[in-house]
Amino acid sequence: MAAIDLKTFRVRPGHPVDLGKFPVRVAPVYASKEDYHMLLERHIAELTLLQSKLYASNSYSVLLIFQAMDAAGKDSMIKHVMSGVNPQGCQVFSFQHPGPEEVEHDFLWQAIRRLPERGHIGIFNRSYYEEVLIVRVHPEILRAERVPHELLDEAAIWEHRFRSILDLERHLHHNGTRVVKFFLHISKEEQRKRLLRRIDDPDKNWKLSMADIEERKFWEPYVRAYEACLNATSTEHAPWYVVPADDKPNAQLIVSEIILDALRNLKIDYPKPDAERRRELQAIRKRLSE
Repeated sequence: MAAIDLKTFRVRPGHPVDLGKFPVRVAPVYASKEDYHMLLERHIAELTLLQSKLYASNSYSVLLIFQAMDAAGKDSMIKHVMSGVNPQGCQVFSFQHPGPEEVEHDFLWQAIRRLPERGHIGIFNRSYYEEVLIVRVHPEILRAERVPHELLDEAAIWEHRFRSILDLERHLHHNGTRVVKFFLHISKEEQRKRLLRRIDDPDKNWKLSMADIEERKFWEPYVRAYEACLNATSTEHAPWYVVPADDKPNAQLIVSEIILDALRNLKIDYPKPDAERRRELQAIRKRLSE
């Protein structure tokens, strides 16, 4: 098994991002299909233990954000990597186009309502970052969001939104929520193959529409929007990771290792009873022995 060097995938603040220089496929960290399953099971077992300690300690929370082009594997990533997590301590939210309720509020409102509680892992399948990605590529969405006309400067609004996001993530960090962000980096050719497989597999026909094909016309504008976003919002306390996603099993092992690294760095454990708590436990033991 090749070692996973997490620094390879992390977007360093102050270093311009050119997605053309980030690989969509790297040497596999697994030797075979069986090895992949063994490694993923090992990661899931450790993740299950760390999540249990996170829940028991009830101090930190963790927010995982997944962004990607269509068919990059966000759903399967969450399904496989988080398969061992106790649902009691984990919440997954998928973000769609703003609805009637969302457009009555600022662009961060929907996400703030769904932030993880202490002791929990929150997963955003897409997120508030859509507001500087799809909205940037399709400015007609922005014009429908009821932003006051005098504030609707399409030349400056993206920098304003980046600043709002940075302020939110800094606030979360200072209050015990660790934010880790993943961009699953897929090639246009691999996306084409996966979309074709959705046609060939009747069980996946529902996942494909003509709108998905129309969006492929905007591939380059999306790349530019992602580059601007990654450049502006990857920080030491809320980093972006650009994960090569053409090889799904490899991407899952890389992502799971990054999540484990974030949880290990919290240095959490089950709460240790103090003297008063030990006396209480002995009193409970006595009651149960009567």
